[in-house]
Amino acid sequence: MKNIGLYFGTFNPIHVGHLIIANHLAEYSNLDEIWLVVTPHNPFKKKKSLLDNYQRYEMAHRATENYSKIKPSNIEFTLPQPNYTIHTLAYISEKYPTYNFSLIMGEDNLKNLHKWKNYEVILENHNVYVYPRISKDKVPDEFENHPKIHRINAPIIEISSTQIRNGIKNGKNIQPLLSDAVWKYLDEMNFYKK
Repeated sequence: MKNIGLYFGTFNPIHVGHLIIANHLAEYSNLDEIWLVVTPHNPFKKKKSLLDNYQRYEMAHRATENYSKIKPSNIEFTLPQPNYTIHTLAYISEKYPTYNFSLIMGEDNLKNLHKWKNYEVILENHNVYVYPRISKDKVPDEFENHPKIHRINAPIIEISSTQIRNGIKNGKNIQPLLSDAVWKYLDEMNFYKK
């Protein structure tokens, strides 16, 4: 049984912070692989700054080419919108019956997990790996010592994709925040410049 960690995100763009966390989990947990699940553009939300699904998937692909344990996934692109994690987990578990799927999330998301659709079912059937984030709110007591919730002693990464997009728009050099392959792709395609 292969243990797969699902790391969901818009990855708009994928940056070194995402890779540091994914690689940390790939190397220091019992997860065999990390799948970066690129979440599709919600058709009900107008977000000019959000690149097309396949462009973001392409960036995730380029960013992870040299990491054998980290793979991009476009599994949500064909699922009905809006996407709920519970539906994705049901679909992916059926599609890959010999894999065991866990969720990866930041501590900021854990604080709101009780608001997710069918969160009890998620916790019944899947482990959740939580990486540290600097945030103010308290984690609900029911999640503090939950047997399915595992806190990861990963480095705290405070890089945001918004910061990167704004930097590009304002002509700043943000190259150190991106892998070379992603930087080249963004530069070639003129993404986020307007």
